[in-house]
Amino acid sequence: MKTSLSYLTCLLFSLAFTGCTDPVKEEVPPPNIIYILADDLGYGELGSYGQELIETPHLDALAASGTRFTQHYSGAPVCAPARGVLLMGRHTGHAFVRGNDEDKSRGDVWNFQAMFDDPSLEGQRPIPDSLVTLGEVLQNKGYVTGLVGKWGLGYPGSEGTPNKQGFDYFHGYNCQRQAHNLYPTHLWENDKRIYLDNDLIAPHQLREQSEGQPDDEFFGEFLQNDYAPDVMQEAVLNFVDQNADSTFFLYYASPLPHLALQAPQEWVDYYREKFGPEEAYRGKAYFPTQYPRATYAAMISTLDEQVGELVALLKEKGIYENTLIVFSSDNGPTYAGGVDAGFFQSAGPFPSTNGRIKGHVYEGGIRVPMIAAWPGVIQPGTTSDHLSGFQDVMPTLAEITGASAPAGDGISFLAALQGKAQKAHDYLYWEFPAYKGQQAVRMGKWKGMRQRMQDGNLVVELYDLEEDIQESNDVAAQFPEIVTQIEAIMAREHTPSTVERFRFSALGE
Repeated sequence: MKTSLSYLTCLLFSLAFTGCTDPVKEEVPPPNIIYILADDLGYGELGSYGQELIETPHLDALAASGTRFTQHYSGAPVCAPARGVLLMGRHTGHAFVRGNDEDKSRGDVWNFQAMFDDPSLEGQRPIPDSLVTLGEVLQNKGYVTGLVGKWGLGYPGSEGTPNKQGFDYFHGYNCQRQAHNLYPTHLWENDKRIYLDNDLIAPHQLREQSEGQPDDEFFGEFLQNDYAPDVMQEAVLNFVDQNADSTFFLYYASPLPHLALQAPQEWVDYYREKFGPEEAYRGKAYFPTQYPRATYAAMISTLDEQVGELVALLKEKGIYENTLIVFSSDNGPTYAGGVDAGFFQSAGPFPSTNGRIKGHVYEGGIRVPMIAAWPGVIQPGTTSDHLSGFQDVMPTLAEITGASAPAGDGISFLAALQGKAQKAHDYLYWEFPAYKGQQAVRMGKWKGMRQRMQDGNLVVELYDLEEDIQESNDVAAQFPEIVTQIEAIMAREHTPSTVERFRFSALGE
């Protein structure tokens, strides 16, 4: 406990207290940092955020040991741009990655056999080497940097792979499409494929159950031998074990609970008993699942259990006291593949229906849980209503470590972590060219949005989140002066993208 406090005190007040400079840096190491990013976990899917059906005791314990942020936002409503904002500190009006982009110019990128035969067809459009990532910032400060999980910011062999973007160690999915199967043929360890004991079964194909075929046989086809989240959890624990005597940054980008619905059988059985009978999912979007509600809950409880194992290892190694752990999600819950967000009230106080969650800049699509725990620095059992976003993570970790970070759109929330007076954002901004094109601004209690921009619509909807948390009553006509301010922010914060597919024709691009 004294280690964290001593380091932090010296870091923040070194200019005033000349004794807290180089000697302290030599004697007391800065904190280890673990940033855990869930995939498609909704604002309301943890017990500490109001979930009543899915059990998350380890994450709830983490929240009890630290602080919960109630107004924290992802950088985007889908995977790749959210991760780009997190790792580079620029909102999507300034970012390179503004949507999911498979870069189809390479070939048949949705053909899973072709990807298996040609690794260069995996992955997404690569971020340029000229951009500085959070991994590089902390690597330059002397941290051992590791990424385990899903990347999605550059295909194998490109300049956008994790090892070329600031991570000493990488283990997981390079490609978001490959992560649509949690029993894949392979994962990556650094720049090498690691083959798993699974057959190639491509998702996104309608599969019919043969007449007379037993349910266990049909649905069991999609549950194979090596479960990727377990393989990656082992890599996480090994990374911590091997670097326990170093100062490390671990970015744990779990694929859970993103589709397809696949989970360990013991957890599925547990929730089957808890929820009772349910209808199977047999659709085309992802693999068929015999017990979709039970399986979805099982995936979240698996993630929770893995976080518990990680915390236990930190304590075993004697490094928990000097480790900052942050947990969040890349966007709101999904609406596809058999997920019943309404049953779980996955978006919490926001509507949990299609069109209001993943893929959309409504609150249910971009407001996400964030838990932070750091013994001796963060007061246990606290809550912060500080308005923050993924772009703030870069400056926050830079301030904590004394690292030099590139200019961006974020504000450090270190003071909020400490429970102190915190500099506030005047506003947060998002743009998203997919799902017909969207922009959004959060300014105080106001939320302004544009939808269907690719159809030529530039009308701003306005919501008062203090009175209308579900964004059901558009009050734009009543507050034209607020709409004018929102429009000015949208114009100021948007820069035309260098990537054609991210441009807005309605804005003259």
